[in-house]
Amino acid sequence: MDPISDMFIRIKNAQNAGHKTAQLPYSRMKHEIARALERTGFVGHAERKGKRVKKYLDVDLIGDKEKPGFTGVKLLSTPGRRVYVSYKDVRSAAHGGVVLLTTSKGIMSGEEARREKVGGQLLAEIW
Repeated sequence: MDPISDMFIRIKNAQNAGHKTAQLPYSRMKHEIARALERTGFVGHAERKGKRVKKYLDVDLIGDKEKPGFTGVKLLSTPGRRVYVSYKDVRSAAHGGVVLLTTSKGIMSGEEARREKVGGQLLAEIW
């Protein structure tokens, strides 16, 4: 199973269930994705907790059951099909959302990538 898609689905399910936080297994990439979502305003503060093997990521959720922080996720790259774009080809997200991509300068939104003029692998579209 893809750990990135699992992360997005866990956050979405926690929001739909009305939880205030979501706990995810920790990885550095998931932490960077959570920080990018924090910068764009889809989730609250993301913090690493625990020690050694028992590390986890604690993400504060924005919104409530009636008006969640984000309502939909579309994965643009999968483990079997990676999608790469240049900064000129980074499209804006549908539904007023944001596109996340991983670049040589870290994980950032589509707007940040166009501003920095870096391309990379498309991860997901979130609205």
